[in-house]
Amino acid sequence: MPAHFTKILLFSFIILITRCTIPRYTTNLQDILKEELGEDKKVMSKYRCTTGAHRGSSVIYTENTASALLAAEQDPAYAFIEFDVQFTKDKKIVVFHDRRLLRLYGKFNSINNSTYEELALMTDGNITLYDEVIEKLHKNLNIEIKSQGNKEEDRQLADEILSDIFRRKREKEVMISSISPDVISYVNEKYPSIPTGQIHWLTLSTFLHVDALTNDLYEELNETQADYLMLHVSNLANIEILLALKPKDKTIIFWNFDDRMFLVHKDPADRLWGSSLLQETWKSFLFWTR
Repeated sequence: MPAHFTKILLFSFIILITRCTIPRYTTNLQDILKEELGEDKKVMSKYRCTTGAHRGSSVIYTENTASALLAAEQDPAYAFIEFDVQFTKDKKIVVFHDRRLLRLYGKFNSINNSTYEELALMTDGNITLYDEVIEKLHKNLNIEIKSQGNKEEDRQLADEILSDIFRRKREKEVMISSISPDVISYVNEKYPSIPTGQIHWLTLSTFLHVDALTNDLYEELNETQADYLMLHVSNLANIEILLALKPKDKTIIFWNFDDRMFLVHKDPADRLWGSSLLQETWKSFLFWTR
């Protein structure tokens, strides 16, 4: 059989698989706007979105615990998993969002002033070590570096995480995000092959939907060289300006305090840590048929 004919057959097979196995994690921006803001903007249906698990499957399970992360790993509704990391007093890396245990466990103790053993006792063993879960998670990962206000420690944490990621040869499957511009700048300077995301909750552009304020967000991305602009879903009210002004080399992700995040695909460059839809669909097909 001629080589070119074999390629045509293979390509046709992949297209057929793609059409027959539309991933459950694929949705569109119109549906997200309906759900989050109660707005029905039909024009937004042309924008495909990829859904990820924010802090794991954190509605059914306690956020950032092994149970939440492993449930997200097994759930085809999520294409990627986001979780937070920070140091304990004895320099163990734990998967935890807040600086203190107060919100989740009713205790004032802070993560960076407690040893891992102390935290394990105070959380009935629920606090999760990064080392315990990373080898069990095979989906793409958005790892957030939780800044504790110490630049050197933040950078050390990023170094330890990325050293482990490179050792596992998973650098093409991981994005590093942070609310700290210093962390993002540091990662981009030292590890230029790793995608990064700059996180925002509320900014002036959240409430005042004018071009200048939205451009300020993208200017900050240029300064830190972040690849992804990560905004709380309240910023969906500004979606038209965000999309209109978005540079082709930047991608928007919306996050909420529930268990979902949405990566918006406007341009061909808007990919999941560098993977195309075809690659992601094929990867999904192989994952769920293994």
